Amino acid sequence: MANNYHPGTARKGSSGNRRPSSGRKGRKTKGKGGIFGRFGVSVWVGIVLVAIAYIGLFYYFFVGPYSFRWKAIYGEPTYPEGYNVRGIDISHYQTSIKWEKLRNASINNDPVRFVIIKATEGKDLFDDDFNDNFYQAKENDFIRGAYHFFVPGVNAADQAGFFLHQVHLVPGDLPPVLDIEKTGKLTKKQLQKDVRTWLDIVEKHYGVKPILYTSYKFKKDYLNDPVFDEYPYWIAHYYIDKLEYKGKWVMWQHTDCGKLDGIKGFVDCNIFNGSVQDLMAFTLQEQEDAEPAEEAEGL
Repeated sequence: MANNYHPGTARKGSSGNRRPSSGRKGRKTKGKGGIFGRFGVSVWVGIVLVAIAYIGLFYYFFVGPYSFRWKAIYGEPTYPEGYNVRGIDISHYQTSIKWEKLRNASINNDPVRFVIIKATEGKDLFDDDFNDNFYQAKENDFIRGAYHFFVPGVNAADQAGFFLHQVHLVPGDLPPVLDIEKTGKLTKKQLQKDVRTWLDIVEKHYGVKPILYTSYKFKKDYLNDPVFDEYPYWIAHYYIDKLEYKGKWVMWQHTDCGKLDGIKGFVDCNIFNGSVQDLMAFTLQEQEDAEPAEEAEGL
């Protein structure tokens, strides 16, 4: 900020008698608006205090609750301990997967056991990479599964039919999965009715109850009804050391920032709540014939 003193500038005065100059420079006038003036100090102190408060609030609301995510993105991801049956879920976002590397990859020194693949969304969106991913998962000895992303407001029966038309699960695959994350403009009652419609149609087709994938909060807010408790749950709850959901669950998606050989970028990582034998028993099983083949042929 400019002050009131300008060296070398003649000061106008009367043509009368002038006092002889003493040879000393004029004294600099203190500017009231200087950055270190009486009010300037107060302003800077205020700015510093506001900045400190802003940083504190930012940390409290945006960093603290997601500190695990920040660590995962900018450092090495951490994985829950006490579990050793691990898997991932993928879609077209994981482009150009190197399956020969992925089959030998590990999470926390545990091999990847299962891969769940996005298949469909709504009643007409088919994931571009589903067929290749579904085939490669089988070829590389992973237990595989397929999921449908539910779009609220779109006819639930049409969505179920679209999934069944595109996806053909076989014995050894995981049960079908319904990914439910949004409510759209539906009421809670309408949403629950449509979700149940999809589940009933797909269960009738495969003879098993589909897996329900949803977040911890969404489950509490919209699916916290006894009618849904009979379904196996796959709970998404990130950046915590221990799953807070108290109900029964089969899988926990604990991070979306996993890193694995064979996949460029991040990938969702999951754990199965049980042993490898439990996981295999959870897959679709061969349907036993009503009677032996020999008897059916009259032999």
